[in-house]
Amino acid sequence: MTELIEIVQDWFFSLGENYGVNPIIFGSIYVGAIPFFSLCIGWLVNNYRKDRSIVLPALGATFFFISAYLYLMIAGENVPWWVYAIVVLMIAYGAWSTVRKVKSKIADNNEAEPLK
Repeated sequence: MTELIEIVQDWFFSLGENYGVNPIIFGSIYVGAIPFFSLCIGWLVNNYRKDRSIVLPALGATFFFISAYLYLMIAGENVPWWVYAIVVLMIAYGAWSTVRKVKSKIADNNEAEPLK
């Protein structure tokens, strides 16, 4: 089992060498952005409930969702075209998933509110 972990670890760090990015930085950005993304979604739903603009929280959520991939695209070298395609697909899926999640929370909120 230890040998398998070492093989995976070597593979993971070789990706950083191949593409000129530090995998620790990429992983830190990826994991570190999760709470900020969640806060932006909460802010977006709160603004929607109060009939305020949702543009800024939506932009914030989008930025934190793609921040690790922005690092890859900016700092990376020799990144193949298919990696960009996968990143674009992930961004599209994330946007679709986020819209669904926000609509669900808004619908749950509307059901929970008493009729006026």
